[in-house]
Amino acid sequence: MQLLKPRLNKEVADAIAKGGPVVALESTIITHGMPYPANLETAKAVEAVVRATGAVPATIAVIDGELRAGIDSDELEQLAQARDVVKASGRDLAVAMVRKQTAGTTVSATMLLADLAGIEIFATGGVGGVHRGAEHTFDISADLTELGRTKTAVVCAGVKSILDIAKTLEYLETQRVPVIAYGTDDFPAFFTRKSGYKADHKLDSAAEIAKAMWLHHQFGTGTGLLIANPIPEAAALTPEFIDGTITDAVREAEERGIGRKELTPFLLARINELSKGESLKANIELVKNNATLASKMAVAYSAFKKA
Repeated sequence: MQLLKPRLNKEVADAIAKGGPVVALESTIITHGMPYPANLETAKAVEAVVRATGAVPATIAVIDGELRAGIDSDELEQLAQARDVVKASGRDLAVAMVRKQTAGTTVSATMLLADLAGIEIFATGGVGGVHRGAEHTFDISADLTELGRTKTAVVCAGVKSILDIAKTLEYLETQRVPVIAYGTDDFPAFFTRKSGYKADHKLDSAAEIAKAMWLHHQFGTGTGLLIANPIPEAAALTPEFIDGTITDAVREAEERGIGRKELTPFLLARINELSKGESLKANIELVKNNATLASKMAVAYSAFKKA
């Protein structure tokens, strides 16, 4: 069976053909995660970080129903300003193609499309997880199940404390997904460097993580890896401040009956308002930090492939 593959732009296609380092980047951070023009500025800055570290960026999206891996600067600007744009998880891609929609791809959709394109490493902000109260709502992000079935290494700043972090880590264990923290024993909580929970493993260099990735794939498990990279200390928010802000935002979402795929964009926007923009600044810095680590990993992983 011929699997669907996203169309590559020339830069990405050339890099993949040569076995060079490529880093996938998601697009919901552009379409649903940040307001304009911060979304466009961040997207360009993250691509620049990837290039400066020696890799090629491949921003993944759906443009007028076409799956894309690597979009040009004018398309990036159109995506950042698009109004009639949907948020596509892996399950939504086929319908978006049929309806010729433009869509920002979530972590799960980006993982899937990166894997189909032959891109092994993906940098994002944070991944989804098990929501608080999931024992009643069954609200568990598709990101976790996609990690259990797609061979993509996802570099993130952990998960937000709007989620149930303990249950998220337990679910990842069930899915056989290694959780590797970069330079720390603690699993980070997106806006803060520590969540109070231990990661499965600690590795101290991008080269070590790339080697672990290479070896993991030799077992044929078919799963991805979650690389947890703490937010830079200078950009981190205090747990007391962000936890209180998140609690207020979650309470408001419950009162307004906001749930499912609308919940995370609402919480991010409301947390930014309540924090007077501090959470957005932190978000931008951690995404760039993750792109740097992912690029270093991609450079090292490319060397393993050519050896």
